[in-house]
Formats: sequence, C-alpha cells, structure tokens
Amino acid sequence: METLRTIDRNAERWLLLVFYVMLVITMAIEVLRREIFSYSSIWGEEIVRYTFIYLAWIGASAAIKDRAHIRIDVIMHYLGPRLKALLYIFGDVVMFLVAIIALYWSLETVQVSANFGSVTAGLRVSQVWFLMAVPTGFALMIWRLIQSLLRDVKSLRDGTDVYEGDKLFD
Repeated sequence: METLRTIDRNAERWLLLVFYVMLVITMAIEVLRREIFSYSSIWGEEIVRYTFIYLAWIGASAAIKDRAHIRIDVIMHYLGPRLKALLYIFGDVVMFLVAIIALYWSLETVQVSANFGSVTAGLRVSQVWFLMAVPTGFALMIWRLIQSLLRDVKSLRDGTDVYEGDKLFD
C-alpha cells in the first residue's frame, strides 16, 4: 500500500526525470557528433523529438496534480471558499470531459497506426510507441483530474479552503 502511495505521489516526477535525462544525453551526443565528427544521425533527432513529446504530456499531468497550469485567478481572490471550490470543480469537470474525448480519439490514431504497421523514418521502430505519448498523457490527466475532483468535493463538503497549488508570485 505504501508503495502505491509513493508511486502516486512521485510517478510524474520519475517519468519526467527519465525522459529529461534521455533528452539531454541524446542531444549532447548529437552535438558532439556534429561538431567533432561532422556527422549527425536521424535516430538522435527522432529520439529527442519523441522524448520531448512525452515530456510535454507527462508534464501536463503533473501540472494538474499540483494545480500548476497557467491561469488568471484574480477573481478567485474575491470569492469565498465554497464558490471557489465550485469553480475549481466546474473547471475539472470540463477538463475531464475534454480529456475523455481526446483519449478516445488519440487511441483511435494509435489503432490506425498499429493496423497499418507505421514505422518511424530513422529508427524504423513502430510509431505506436511514440504515438502512445498522447493517450498516456490523457490517461494520466484523467487520473489526476479524478483525484482533484475528489479533493475539491471534500473541501466543498467540509467548508475548508480548496487546494490552489503553489503560487509563482506572491
């Protein structure tokens, strides 16, 4: 049980770290190859591109978890805890519906790629592995939105302040 809690608390951080390290190492190798050996590879560019895509989608999930998406919250300062919780719940429900629809359509894209056996130009690896970044990101976002909704409903029910995430500027 403690292991699941640790994974839930840190999953995006670990995934972001792995993909970021992979991106930096691959870019460093490619820069050295280009500058020292006057040679670059197709696979390096592809790995960096697809790693960056995974970083973006996993980062979106992490931002939902921490309520770190960019937002204009001037109005929120003038609202009471109950109305603030209701607005956050509304926003999470809308995003949840968008994520469900996007997950469906992104899985369809993966299915089409799998059916046709699409491969990447440089790596010659099934493109499904890279297209899965989008549904993986949306699935993680859905999970974090469910957690956020439960947290906000609890705050609304208890009459406590809703979780607003860390502030960039205070």
